[in-house]
Amino acid sequence: MFKVYQIFVLAPVMFFASVFAGTTMAVMCPLTGWLKGLLPFSLGVFTRPDWWGSMASRLWARSIIRASLLKVEVQGRENIERGRSYIFAANHQGAYDIFLVCGYLDAEIRWMMKRSLEKIPFLGIGCRHAGYIFVDKGGAGVTRATYRKAEEALRGGASLMLFPEGARTWTGEMRPFKRGGFMLADELQLPVVPMTIDGSFQVLPRMNDGGFIRRHKLTLTIHKPLYPTCKGPENVARMMDECFKAIQGSVKR
Repeated sequence: MFKVYQIFVLAPVMFFASVFAGTTMAVMCPLTGWLKGLLPFSLGVFTRPDWWGSMASRLWARSIIRASLLKVEVQGRENIERGRSYIFAANHQGAYDIFLVCGYLDAEIRWMMKRSLEKIPFLGIGCRHAGYIFVDKGGAGVTRATYRKAEEALRGGASLMLFPEGARTWTGEMRPFKRGGFMLADELQLPVVPMTIDGSFQVLPRMNDGGFIRRHKLTLTIHKPLYPTCKGPENVARMMDECFKAIQGSVKR
């Protein structure tokens, strides 16, 4: 019966939620940015492009998780301060990681995403207008451009979200971290917040892409921030190592 439910209820919810979120971000983010500079008065959050982006992505993610009939637990929200910029780094167990973080982290975030994801119907263009950062593979020039985009996205207390493994795990075990996100944290001298995602691999593992989900509790554990102690390769290596250990230590065996 749960498979029938996914075909006739969950799939339509995912489709319409994606259309709503992508269209809202694509229209309201540039529109409110234009109005903000035009109006002689403020309409509060309604003239903030970042609010529209966060609101749309949060509703999109929560509606999908609720329609999936999944329980969610979030631990460690007290470890982060509202209005402060961080780089959030999480393990990447499965497709539902994105829904869990978008819907339940409760922070204003900009994602660092592979350039290929910009082609996703509705959501791709919406994410671009919401200020998400699409990353190309390349050399020093591409890296400098990414840093500039990140600095712009972080204005006003927003944070960056990334998966340092680079891709979802095939086995459920964590993959080695890539240095890029930690080099960015070092360059901008921002704290890195490790986050452990647990349960997403059981819901929809990578080898089951396009298949049916299984019901399993999703847990998001927000660890204490790792603050930079210096600047350079030593700081990058330390934060990367401590972040990996913090995340891995909270994954249930």
